[in-house]
Amino acid sequence: MKKILNAPVDYVDETLEGLMAVHPEYYRLYGETNRVVARAKETAKGKVGIVTGGGSGHLPVFTGYVGEGLLDACAVGDVFASPSSEQMADALRVADRGAGVLRLYGNYGGDVMNFDMAGELVEFEDIRCTSVLLADDVASASIDEREKRRGVAGMVYAFKTAGAAAEAGQDLDAVTAVAQKTADACRSIGVALGPCTVPQAGTPTFEIADDEMEIGMGIHGEPGMRRGKLLPADDIANEMMDRLLEDQPLSSGDKVSVLVNSLGATPAEELYILYRTVKARLEAAGATIVMPLVGRYACSMEMAGVSFTICKLDDELESLLKAPCDCAFWRVG
Repeated sequence: MKKILNAPVDYVDETLEGLMAVHPEYYRLYGETNRVVARAKETAKGKVGIVTGGGSGHLPVFTGYVGEGLLDACAVGDVFASPSSEQMADALRVADRGAGVLRLYGNYGGDVMNFDMAGELVEFEDIRCTSVLLADDVASASIDEREKRRGVAGMVYAFKTAGAAAEAGQDLDAVTAVAQKTADACRSIGVALGPCTVPQAGTPTFEIADDEMEIGMGIHGEPGMRRGKLLPADDIANEMMDRLLEDQPLSSGDKVSVLVNSLGATPAEELYILYRTVKARLEAAGATIVMPLVGRYACSMEMAGVSFTICKLDDELESLLKAPCDCAFWRVG
């Protein structure tokens, strides 16, 4: 393992310490274990809270999207590990301003179990909670079993639209409906070229030959749909788009936002090379692209690879996507 760190056991806490030191205008730590990141300033009473949670190693997801027009708090686990139910309950507590809290997170077993337990804990404190799970990874289950799919970069869109709805003063049921509509509108797929290493494990998450790639691999190294020889960029992009458009066909007049996302090690230059083909395929389907995103939005440590996410928009979601937001990693307006 070759990483810039001190003791592996301190990796997450020292990351959070540094994040707070650089961005005190956005973030503060909360809770006995200092594993909840909340907005630096309390929001107004009567605003719906939005909370997420998950393992470290994915910055800006999950922690980075705490901010105005986005999330109110995030429970932070060890690298690729779920936060505890008590840490999640602390996130719900700090986000509650009397109007209830939406739990908005990815479809992973540990997160689901612990968020359910956290909801039960705060029910005794009269904090009303709702839940929306992101299940946008088309490689992880068939469309007939979509509820089994993993949540990946589509959650970035859900954080944005639900956050804008909450900031505009919508109530908990309305904010939850916006988050669910966004989750239902998202489809994602990734391709991995090389692994990452979890500090406390010290070994790569998977093995892959230098001349190979794996279509559909998950953000923790979960098996994908197909492993084969590394293809040229246009061929990779076309295969990924084939999978997405098969799962969510588009037609003339549809509006979409698209995210071309580095999984960690892939540089911006390669993302822009891929975006050329993504744009051509969407336009060939008759779709209009709204506010495309290219960069590091949902990473997997230093994994080499990329993911594509398509979010199909209606007028409401387009308006919420374009609404102002401000955090250390993303600003709109």
